[in-house]
Amino acid sequence: MKQILNQLFNHQSLSRTEAAEVMTNIAAGKYNDAEIAAFISVYLMRSIELEEVIGFRNALLELAIPMDLSEFDALDIVGTGGDGKNTFNISTCSCFAVAGAGYKVAKHGNYGATSVSGSSNVLEYYGAKFTTDINVIKQSLEKSGFAYLHAPICNPAMKNVAPVRKNLGVRTFFNVLGPLISPVRPHYQCLGVYSLKMMRLYNYIYQNLGVQYSIVHSLDGFDEISLTDTCKVVSSMGEFVYTPEQLGFKTLKQEELWGGNSVKDAAEIFMNVLDNKATNAQRDAVIINSAFAILTRMPYKTIEQCIVEASDSLAGGNAKKTFEKFVEIYK
Repeated sequence: MKQILNQLFNHQSLSRTEAAEVMTNIAAGKYNDAEIAAFISVYLMRSIELEEVIGFRNALLELAIPMDLSEFDALDIVGTGGDGKNTFNISTCSCFAVAGAGYKVAKHGNYGATSVSGSSNVLEYYGAKFTTDINVIKQSLEKSGFAYLHAPICNPAMKNVAPVRKNLGVRTFFNVLGPLISPVRPHYQCLGVYSLKMMRLYNYIYQNLGVQYSIVHSLDGFDEISLTDTCKVVSSMGEFVYTPEQLGFKTLKQEELWGGNSVKDAAEIFMNVLDNKATNAQRDAVIINSAFAILTRMPYKTIEQCIVEASDSLAGGNAKKTFEKFVEIYK
């Protein structure tokens, strides 16, 4: 690690092979917390390079517990996190709206590292017990339309760095890697990113991977379509910019998407959305993110059609039924 750190301190990049070796060693527990923290800290002060991302990703996927869910052709809906906005669990709510609309969703997620509540926090709050049992995961996809893959138990290296990430409390390159290391290796992915720079990086990565994708970013810094500002969407179909009004919604205030001060607060908002008791702002944010996820899966549809499907899934209770069935299976 000393050699790697000196290399990075001298503004040199890692090759794909070197990056893979470092990540493999992290997973094997060959570095102590101080060394891992130093390594992570380097990437707080410089950009992560494409070759490094691919090397890290390749190593993590080699180490991950294999999950063949190809028969379901499932979609992953995920955000990088790290935007510092502490929103409620918009992408997690969107997963159930999309699954309730009839599409298979296999979400890869984690506890919150830079926010109060990550997807794992809120699902665990309601009694879900995470598993790598492929039979349980397949059963959940078949019966509820949704399955959840908790990163620390699917990816050993993620578990080893979790305490360091939590203690640092800031976004790290693991926020970049998280969406890329689902053991399912989904062919469809709707991803929210916290900056235009990250959008460009993921666009290159997805083009190399050959997946069907949408990358969304709100220009005021949200890693999702927040409806608080103009958003940009880069997908397999091209690049697009929308104001909230162009999408059929009014512009929201950032504080309307606040996730609260605890997991309990965030979990209550999450349930209010599924119960159709949320504020209009909370509901609209979930609907528009769900709509773009559906559009990722069904690119021949219009965004207006996808908005209707997402709205109906929530209003008709299918999103809530999907959630209840999922928790029943994952208990």
